[in-house]
Amino acid sequence: MTFTIRPLDALTDAELLHGWVTHPKAAFWMMQDAKLEDVERAYMDIAADEHHHAYLGLHDGVPAFLMEKYDPAHRELVGLYEPRPGDVGMHFLVAPTDAPVHGFTRAVITAVMAHLFEDPSTARVVVEPDVRNTAVHALNEAVGFVPDHEIQKPEKKALLSFCTRARFVTATAVTA
Repeated sequence: MTFTIRPLDALTDAELLHGWVTHPKAAFWMMQDAKLEDVERAYMDIAADEHHHAYLGLHDGVPAFLMEKYDPAHRELVGLYEPRPGDVGMHFLVAPTDAPVHGFTRAVITAVMAHLFEDPSTARVVVEPDVRNTAVHALNEAVGFVPDHEIQKPEKKALLSFCTRARFVTATAVTA
């Protein structure tokens, strides 16, 4: 599968994203009731934030997933764990589809992780999915994440997990 990743444009991509984040399959994204303006505002805030970035992932040139990366020393996890130099936080969301392709979501998370590890300063990827999101826990494990412990965030109880470059390569045989 061929994926490319480009910076998200909060205004031109908002309508597309709105359909994704409000879809029932995106319940853990916690934007089910968002209006288009809410999505625009949320991603304009990210675009203006030096510690948080959003990207659109394309499969063969067609929008297929959303990826966010953030600095956990400044966003999302401040005060909830001890960040290390080289830690990068990540969220991803695969576009809803009526024709699911077996293995697609795993290919997406693999591409996301390879993209993050392309930056030589990335030592470890940090995620904090909802503890109830067992599907993403399995995907995370498949690409090398190791659960650390549960944390309480304002919006959810989350499973803090980490993936080093070495664990990613071992789990996937992909070198960034």
